[in-house]
Amino acid sequence: MSTASTRVLDHPEREEIRLEAVLHALSDPMRLQVVRFLAGLSGEEGASCSAIELAVSKSTTTHHFRVLREAGVISQVYRGTAKMNVLRRGDLDALFPGLLDGVLAADTAQRRRGG
Repeated sequence: MSTASTRVLDHPEREEIRLEAVLHALSDPMRLQVVRFLAGLSGEEGASCSAIELAVSKSTTTHHFRVLREAGVISQVYRGTAKMNVLRRGDLDALFPGLLDGVLAADTAQRRRGG
């Protein structure tokens, strides 16, 4: 018998994370918004899905989180009935040095330009 607190979600192992999947996940503005939010948190604190407001439907939000998790960009664990999300910065930085910082810096520059 499975309860919400014991449900485990599939995540790729570090060595299974592929650059093309990460780039695809980061190519969507909504998913980039999630990554930007999580990158702004300190340490491994994480945030629930509901704490990250996206201007899309609940089912679309669920899709975006799933794409990020399956690409290895975020880790999701259940805490009670809430899914907590943490950016897998350590894994991404080890596999693709500078990629995440570069993408976030480019995103900041683009938003400053109004794009």
